[in-house]
Amino acid sequence: MKAFWDERYKQKEFAYGVTPNKYLEKKIANLKPGKILFPAEGEGRNAVYAAKLGWDVSAFDISVEGKNKALKLANENNVSIDYRVGQLPELDFENIYFDTIALIYAHFPPNLKSEYHGILDKKLKKGGFLIFEAFGKNLLGYIGKKP
Repeated sequence: MKAFWDERYKQKEFAYGVTPNKYLEKKIANLKPGKILFPAEGEGRNAVYAAKLGWDVSAFDISVEGKNKALKLANENNVSIDYRVGQLPELDFENIYFDTIALIYAHFPPNLKSEYHGILDKKLKKGGFLIFEAFGKNLLGYIGKKP
């Protein structure tokens, strides 16, 4: 998967654009800025947006190309983000540290998903917030159908 994402993110254009995810934008507006973590952040559009709002932002992904674009985008927006590349268990984020964790289409492989969610749970402060948007298992069955 690393090679797939590196190839996708090394293109000049941003794969998902540079504006934040609309759901994240709506949810983060209701929260007081604090420490936030963006797992599987890709090219950094959501992390940079949060940093512009005054959040202390950390992010990670398996793609070095994603990190490069995220840091460039952060620089262009005069903000800084702590962006790490690697697998979550090896990244050494502190436990009980983040006020919010934003999983925006952060799809982990099935063999890692439960482990990663357990690790992320330990990183969140008591009373912290989880912003979560993902595809459902039955999504393909809904495409093209009227509600």
